[in-house]
Amino acid sequence: PVRAGQSAAEYFESLNSAQTIEEEARRKLALQSQRANQVEQLQQENTRLRELLGLHERFKSEAQAAEVLYDAPDPYTRRVIIDRGQVKGVALGSPVIDEAGVLGQVTRVDPLLAEVTLVIDRDFAIPVLNTRTGARSVAYGDPIANGGGLELRYMPANADVQAGDLLSTSGVDGVYPPGLPVARVDKVERRADSAFARIHCVPLGLVMASRHVMVLSPL
Repeated sequence: PVRAGQSAAEYFESLNSAQTIEEEARRKLALQSQRANQVEQLQQENTRLRELLGLHERFKSEAQAAEVLYDAPDPYTRRVIIDRGQVKGVALGSPVIDEAGVLGQVTRVDPLLAEVTLVIDRDFAIPVLNTRTGARSVAYGDPIANGGGLELRYMPANADVQAGDLLSTSGVDGVYPPGLPVARVDKVERRADSAFARIHCVPLGLVMASRHVMVLSPL
């Protein structure tokens, strides 16, 4: 009985020790996984920041970096709040870009914060240039179609527009520098009962995912 009791005690002690080692291993594995995710996220942010700086250097305009803090509280708009305002010299109407292209425009400025209306907002409009044909038009925000995009309105049904065409800023509005990437034509619908084509475009800027942006000085 004494030996049986000792064996049972040793068994439970070994079991507790094994469980402790297993829990410690799981904790270390979870910590390593968290650190790996953080490293991957930091690498992605560094890549985006380098691309953003590269895009800014192409246009040689005055600009300052800003960070997106949160979405505007109005659920019927597509706007975000950035951490720069009047104190930092942000002006009303300033273009805002990310590493992929035009993100929107500053539509309200507070002392420490600013509100940016995204290109997919229903009240947004921007003059664009079809880089393939050289034709100028105006792109309007379309927050409903496919989760948010832009639309070229009042284009004739026989207009030379094709899926895949790249749209950039034309510069005729005196706000955006010319040549900034805006969107790519996604779908062109031509109907016999309408004199206008319905042209849907996908924004190149990461309208729902950008964290670091560049605020340009309006021309």
